[in-house]
Amino acid sequence: MDATDDPVVLVVEDEPDVAETYKLWLDLDYEVRLADSGADALEQLDEDVGVVLLDRMMPGMSGDEVLAEIRDRGYDCPVAIVSAVDPDFDIIEMGFDDYITKPPTADELRKTIDDLLERSERAEKVREYRSLLAKRAMLEEQKTEKELAQSEAYTDLQERIDDLKADLDGEQDRLLDDATFVGALREFEEDGE
Repeated sequence: MDATDDPVVLVVEDEPDVAETYKLWLDLDYEVRLADSGADALEQLDEDVGVVLLDRMMPGMSGDEVLAEIRDRGYDCPVAIVSAVDPDFDIIEMGFDDYITKPPTADELRKTIDDLLERSERAEKVREYRSLLAKRAMLEEQKTEKELAQSEAYTDLQERIDDLKADLDGEQDRLLDDATFVGALREFEEDGE
């Protein structure tokens, strides 16, 4: 996250008017970076980027190639393809998180970004939850019940696990709509790799 604490959205769009329109729509809620090519996008991509909005059809490096390079470099930030190309079977193997058909509305872009940021936050919670479970299992394997019962750190660990579990359980029903489920499933699959 940048110094402003606003989520950073990288808009990759070769049409300047379209890119500026997206920026106008998004500037109040996010820090928006504009990239006019795939190469420019890869230069601007860093750990601060929370979401990438990626045009699929660009001269030079296509959106598909940029997406593959983003994943090859190990960035797991959510990517939404924003394209005039209607999706076909070739999208099955692509590593994007959402697909918006042009022309999008301002509300559609903002809702997509918010959904993707929420999925990322949930994935972080799942990673933390699994990490805490592993720590608890190691402690329970190495320490006696008496040592565990007397440990304030172990009690704090158990409370954090319980809090995270309750938080994740509370979000579960909301995640089961189709679009959100697909993104969450992809994140869980990536976590399991």
